[in-house]
Amino acid sequence: MALVPCQVLRAAILLSYCSILCNYKAIDMPAHQTYGGSWKFLTFIDLVIQAVFFGICVLTDLSSLLTKGNDSQEQERQLKKLISLRDWMMAVLAFPIGVFVVTMFWSIYIYDRELVYPKLLDNFIPAWLNHGMHTTVLPFILIEMRTTHHEYPSRSCGLAAVCTFAVGYILWVCWIHHVTGVWVYPLLEYLSPGVKIIFFTALTITINIFYLLGEVLNNYIWDTQK
Repeated sequence: MALVPCQVLRAAILLSYCSILCNYKAIDMPAHQTYGGSWKFLTFIDLVIQAVFFGICVLTDLSSLLTKGNDSQEQERQLKKLISLRDWMMAVLAFPIGVFVVTMFWSIYIYDRELVYPKLLDNFIPAWLNHGMHTTVLPFILIEMRTTHHEYPSRSCGLAAVCTFAVGYILWVCWIHHVTGVWVYPLLEYLSPGVKIIFFTALTITINIFYLLGEVLNNYIWDTQK
């Protein structure tokens, strides 16, 4: 795809995420007033990650246009740093967490929505906003992967970063339960301590698999092996 259409596409995706975040934060839900606020939900954290990532993509595009034809080595170094940050966020955060949120949410939702998204929430969150948070994330990130080649970090560093995020969020969820006595997700109420450990371990492994999937898919699309 040409550079300018890609720029417009990324800007449109960024604006859509800003709209979703603004509409979500404007909802007067009881959960937003409790300990941790919106930040206890992985869906909200993912939306912020996606918005920041596409913001960096738009900034990178603008910087590329501004430095085009410019011989300044300092500007070239700053652009390379920005591209490296963009690629790192894509590999470690935007792709694996985005795919994880979409697949896990809809898998549990189809099995029993009350475990992850109680019907009561329909009174607060309209259907379009639900899909904006849990559906469009996947096509948006796949579009980005298809339009731009991203340089992945070494596999060990990438997996270590993904594990750090996963473990950090699990500890955050456990801390919220310790403080409030309530689990962020109703599903956890039905699991024994031993099963919770297995469940959290399985989720960490799953998000690492999604990291590897992103690396393989990126290589396949751009044929970096050759």
